[in-house]
Amino acid sequence: MTDIEEEVDFEVDPEDLGDAPALQVDSDRLSLLVNDLHVSYRVFGAKKVGHGPARDWGLLDRLVRRGAKQPAIREVKAVRGITFAANHGEAIGIIGVNGSGKSTLLRAIAGLIPPVSGTVHVAGNPALLGVNAVLMKNLSGARNIMIGALALGLSRNEVKERFDDIVEFAEIGEFVNLPMKSYSSGMGARLRFAISASAVPDILMIDEALSTGDAGFRAKSKAKMDEIRESAGTVFLVSHSLATIQSMCTRVLWIHEGKLVMDGEPREVCGSYKQFVADRKRHAASQK
Repeated sequence: MTDIEEEVDFEVDPEDLGDAPALQVDSDRLSLLVNDLHVSYRVFGAKKVGHGPARDWGLLDRLVRRGAKQPAIREVKAVRGITFAANHGEAIGIIGVNGSGKSTLLRAIAGLIPPVSGTVHVAGNPALLGVNAVLMKNLSGARNIMIGALALGLSRNEVKERFDDIVEFAEIGEFVNLPMKSYSSGMGARLRFAISASAVPDILMIDEALSTGDAGFRAKSKAKMDEIRESAGTVFLVSHSLATIQSMCTRVLWIHEGKLVMDGEPREVCGSYKQFVADRKRHAASQK
C-alpha cells in the first residue's frame, strides 16, 4: 500500500456533509496576508550505517575524530513561494498529501517557525490547535484547561467561568480530574479543541484535530467554527478527510511539495485533488 492510500480518506458520509453547506459570512476585511512565503528546515546528515564488526575506538582515536569534518547539513524546502489572502469570516481548508507543507504553513502563520523569506501579516491573534500539540500529560485535564486557556490570554476568572462549558464540549466528564496520560487520543484531541476554541480567537488553525471525533463531535465543532467566524474570526482546517473539508469550509487551498497548486471552491478543488491522487495511485500500480 502506498503512502497516498494510507493517508487519504475519500469516503463521503452523510453525517460528515450534513444537510447544510458551510455557513457563508460576507466580509471584505482582510484577516491574513501571506506574501511569497518560503520556509526551510535544516537537517543534519544521518550517521553512517554499515556492516561489519563494531570498532572499539581508543582515546587517541576519539580525540582525532573530534576534529573530523562535521556531517553535511541538508536544507529541506517545506514551503516554497506561497501567496494568498484571507478575509474575516472565511473557513479555509488546506489539503495535500503527507509532507506537502500543510502543517508547516500553519506553524509559520502562527509565528512558531521563522520564514526564510516572504512575509505573514495577521490582523489579530492566531491560535494553532494540532493533534500533536503538547499538553502536560502528567497533569489532570482540569490543570491543562487552566494552563492552556491562560496561554490563550484568558484571565483566571474567565477560565473558571468557562470551565464547565469546556469540559462539556470536550465530552470528557469525570476524566477531567485524571492525568492526561490516561486519556485516549480522541479525548485528548477533543479537549485541545475545546481549550483552543474557548477564547474565540481571531484566527483558529486546526490541524487534523477533527479526524478523531465522531459525527456528533464534528457537528459541534462545525457549530463552534461558525460561531468564531460570525464574530469576525477566520478558521483554517487541515484534514485528509475531503468530506470534512467540504462540509466545514467555504474555500480550499491545495498544497503540493510546498507550493500552492489550487485555491478555490471546496468541491472544485477537492475534485481536482481526488483525481490527482487517483492518477498517482494508478501510476504507482503500473510501476510494480
